[in-house]
Amino acid sequence: MAKPLVAIVGRPNVGKSMLFNKLTGHRTSIVEDTPGVTRDRIYGDCEWCGRQFSMVDTGGIEPGTENDMLKFMRRQAEIGIELADCIVMVADVRTGVTAADVDVATMLRKSGKPVALAVNKCDSIGPVNPDVYEFYSLGIGDLFEVSAVHGHGTGDLLDWCLANMPDEDVEDEESDVIKVAIVGKPNVGKSSLLNCILGEERVIVSNVAGTTRDAIDTNFENETGKYCFIDTAGMRRKSKVDDMIERYSNMRTINAIERADVCLILVDANEGVTEQDTKIAGLVHEAGKAAIIVVNKWDAVEDKQTNTMRDKEAGVRNGLSYMTYAPVVFLSALTGQRVDRLFSVIQEVFAQNTSRITTGALNSVLAEATARVQPPTDKGRRLKIYYMTQAGTKPPHFVIFCNDARLFHFSYQRYLENQIREIFGLKGTPVRITIRQKGDKEE
Repeated sequence: MAKPLVAIVGRPNVGKSMLFNKLTGHRTSIVEDTPGVTRDRIYGDCEWCGRQFSMVDTGGIEPGTENDMLKFMRRQAEIGIELADCIVMVADVRTGVTAADVDVATMLRKSGKPVALAVNKCDSIGPVNPDVYEFYSLGIGDLFEVSAVHGHGTGDLLDWCLANMPDEDVEDEESDVIKVAIVGKPNVGKSSLLNCILGEERVIVSNVAGTTRDAIDTNFENETGKYCFIDTAGMRRKSKVDDMIERYSNMRTINAIERADVCLILVDANEGVTEQDTKIAGLVHEAGKAAIIVVNKWDAVEDKQTNTMRDKEAGVRNGLSYMTYAPVVFLSALTGQRVDRLFSVIQEVFAQNTSRITTGALNSVLAEATARVQPPTDKGRRLKIYYMTQAGTKPPHFVIFCNDARLFHFSYQRYLENQIREIFGLKGTPVRITIRQKGDKEE
């Protein structure tokens, strides 16, 4: 059963994202003193008095706007309102009631959902700020004085949220959900791919680079399993990043890679692998994540011949030569071509990234590999390999014990890694190998 959902809405720049971060206890949503920073719906988990529920931060609502981006943001906020069990409208005590506040309040009254009015930026403690009373004119729900910066009044607000949620017991979050991060440079179709998978306009899609700013979590379930897709901001080269908001976005993307189980690395089919693609893929590789190289916009490739896909894959392999283990999938997020194939590949690489191999099976492969290719020697001293064991997963981590680690040439280590991959698969995941010599303690 899904967790109850609380939507945080309001006009731009009233402190919705800061309040969202305060209530969830994580700096999930980007906070900057600039209207329109939050654009998509940002979800987070919250716990209060032993009850777990979800919160959604929405972009600032500007009724009656003609700006395309603001229209998209308003639609995302409307979807958040439709899905929520109860709603918290945020207003700014310093600016007082504005025409936009009135329009937002009117929209919320029509929703028929329970609504609380959180008058934000009441940062001082003591008697009630007299400026708060004018917000009763909005005529919606219960009013709370809150400070998103200091946390004043948030306890009473959370008590209200619990009182207006469904009574059903909520099941614990399943541990079999695979977290999938969609990463890549700007304008390769990350948001389009997520919308195609979900079958709805979950995130804003625009030709304007940098439309997505936050790392956006979305749960999805089908016959192949349960997933949490994380749409991330496009990462540009550091020399091109001169905006504080974009710097925050890059940090969110790196954090999304760290907490993901599988990373979809999107590459533009027309451009091929660029220098920035290699850097983004390098972050995934160094983090030890299962990876799939997704070549998007395949529908836009003209003059396809019999060997076009094979030649494109060779180019991708050449550009990302350190990720030979990662499968390559060609698809089109615009038309949906081959998108369904992604799920089986995600399941496969996740299974390989979390797989465990018994010590007995590893040492059988080790004995056969060393018999086929003798370990190297140096100045008459031969490398002796005693045994190998698996120390961990995500990614698979193997420890090899030998007589002298200095004799273990990297080429022989790569040979043994290839033997392990050949026998046990391990497609789609990096492999870590640690060399220990006699006398070292096993971790």
